[in-house]
This record gives sequence, C-alpha cells and structure tokens, in this order.
Amino acid sequence: MTTVLTRETLKDDPLAQFAVWLQEAQAAGLPHPGAMSLATASTTGEVSSRLVMLRYFDGCGFVFFSGLNTLTARQIEQNPQVSLLFPWLALARQVKVMGTAVPITTAESLRFFAARHKESQMGIWLSQSGGVVSSRTVLKARLAEIRRKFRNGQIPMPDLWGGYRVAPHTIEFWQGREDGLHDRFVYARQNDNMWAILRLSP
Repeated sequence: MTTVLTRETLKDDPLAQFAVWLQEAQAAGLPHPGAMSLATASTTGEVSSRLVMLRYFDGCGFVFFSGLNTLTARQIEQNPQVSLLFPWLALARQVKVMGTAVPITTAESLRFFAARHKESQMGIWLSQSGGVVSSRTVLKARLAEIRRKFRNGQIPMPDLWGGYRVAPHTIEFWQGREDGLHDRFVYARQNDNMWAILRLSP
C-alpha cells in the first residue's frame, strides 16, 4: 500500500478517491473504518461532535442516520453546515469533509431501516425515548417492552428517525510522512461536476 500521495496518483473525483481509501482501510483490518466524527454547530456558535457510522455514500455525498429529536438533528436544522472526519490513524491517513447536511427522503430511510436486522431496528426504537434515564435497569425494561410490542410481524420505522446526506464542498486527503512533510490535497467543488485539486502545506 502506498504511503506517498501525489497529484498523479489521485483520482479526478474525490468520491472515487475516497472509495479507494475506504477499501484499503477495510483491507487493512482497521476496526470500524466507516466510523466518522461529525461536527455540528448551532446558530449561536455552540459546537458539538460525536462519532457516527457512514452507512453508504454515492456521487452526491455521505449518508448517516440519526434520531430526529436529538442535539444532532436540532443543530443541523439550525445550521446545516457540518464537518466529517475519518481518522484512519493506523494508515497515517485522515479524510476531512466539509459540506451541507440535507435530510434524505423518507423512502430512502425506509429502505435502509427495512434492511436492518430486528435487534438493530429495536435498538433504533429504544433510542427514540431519549432524555435522561435513572438507571440501566430502566433501559432494559424499555427494551423488553419494545420486544413485546414487536414480537410478531415487521417492525415499522419510527417517525422521529431518518438519514442525512452530507453534500461536500471540500474533501481533504491527508497522508502522513515520517519526515513530517505530510501530503495534503484538497478537492474544492467548482460546480456540480468539476473539482479543483490543490496541494496544501503539511
């Protein structure tokens, strides 16, 4: 696997380049290569970050899912400008995405929800309760009730749950080098189909 990043080795499309790096992270056996840090901010400038899972990506952006009654959803509603970071430290690599988070369609969320196994679907329902809980015993009791409620038949998707697609404005690829002269390239969107590719200082 290359540890040198040059303009000649980069794909012209950043999503194609991301696909290559994600595949290499998976092949290297990194734990949870789809885990990404999502940073959001309110209109007053309060910043929050958390780890979420990249569920899939396409030519339009990166998709993750969240409760729609969470701090994540509230801040995105106030300010849809977000940042993602993929920290593949074992490969001395990072990918930073800056873009706009846009809710995906209900139909797209339904397709993803329906493809999850039942335990995952019930976990999504459990997360809908939100708020402060007095103990883990309370959580177990809530999960038991959810299991009883949906013990027969299909589990419907909760109303307060759905996905977001982060449409990128810039995508930066960082490759660490032992001499400290790290390779950094940023793709900056020019229009729907064109990207400028610039080398940055380490």
